Order: sequence, then structure tokens, then C-alpha cells
Amino acid sequence: MVTTETTSPYLRDPEVQLMLRVRDNDDDAFAKLVRNYQDRLVSIFANMLGERDQAEDLAQEVFLRIYRARHGYEPNARFSTWVFRIAHNLASNSRRSKGRRKEVAFRGSDSDSQAARPAEQLVPEKSALMPARQLDRSELQERVREAILTLNDRQRMAILLHKFEEMSYVDIGEALDMSPQAVKSLLSRARENLRAALETYVK
Repeated sequence: MVTTETTSPYLRDPEVQLMLRVRDNDDDAFAKLVRNYQDRLVSIFANMLGERDQAEDLAQEVFLRIYRARHGYEPNARFSTWVFRIAHNLASNSRRSKGRRKEVAFRGSDSDSQAARPAEQLVPEKSALMPARQLDRSELQERVREAILTLNDRQRMAILLHKFEEMSYVDIGEALDMSPQAVKSLLSRARENLRAALETYVK
């Protein structure tokens, strides 16, 4: 009998190999995966949701879900694709839950802003939006961060995965359950929305 694992094209992914070791209860392999993804996930969630504390909680939840699912793991995608698919679902669920509770979306406090600064600093650099030569750097970071928060969940996640994680259209599509062509269109709309949101600062 041919198994999915023996025929999987993803077995060459070193992180898939680590996850297969996790499946066999190798805690060191799990610790390596956590180290590889912890900061990246917190950055993604912080930019998705705008709240550092919530970002850290959700990153922890991603690892919990991975660990709980380890015994049923099959290498059906690159490990990063699987991780960011989980992250996207968690971020979307979190935003829907907040909407149901009719919570007010406050801007982060000064301390939150400081805590999230490493991720925020990357946003303008990775966004390919360079209006900011006319702005103070810190002001630019805040405006770009606010502009990203105006995107819908899929647009925001696609932008972050493409710019932060340098993921291909194919991999983003697998993470978001979309075709590569749909991802290309999604990113195009996201960039147009960002340009519109930042138009005042481009002039």
C-alpha cells in the first residue's frame, strides 16, 4: 500500500521532517519549531489584530494546536503553509468573536505600541510603500500600520505572508484556501487599498 507520506513531495522540507519527529514525541524537534515560528507568528498576529498581548496568546494557541494534532499529522503541505493556515483561521475567528461581543477596537496603548515595535518597523520596509520619505519615520510606521488594519482579513494576511514571509502565490493560496490567481488578485486589491489609505501621505 502506498501511503501519503512516502509519496509526499513535501518530505524535503526540513520543517516537515521536524514535524514528523514531533509526531513521534520528539520534544526537541517541537522546541525547534517553536523557536523558528514564535516571533514570526507574534508579528503576523500583531499586524493582523493590532494587539500585542492577543498576538502572543494566539501564537501560543497555534503551537498548542500543532502539538495536540501531532499524532495525526500528514505532510500534505509545506510546514510553513500549514502553520499560517492555522494562524489565519485563528485570527479570523478571533476578529469574528470580537465583533460578536461588540467590543470597541481601541488603538494600542503606548506600552503596547512599544512592545509591538519590532513588527511595526518591518511593515513600512516590507510594504513596498515608500510615501514616507515625506514623513517622520515613526509617523510613517503608525500610518502604514493603521492602513494595513483597514484591509479585510484575507487581504491583510496575504500582504503579511507575501512581504514578511516572502511566500509564493502558491503557498499563500494553500494557506488561505485560494488559487494562486486569486491570491494575485487579492494582493493587487490589497495594494490598491493601501495606496488609497495612504494617498494623503504620498502627495
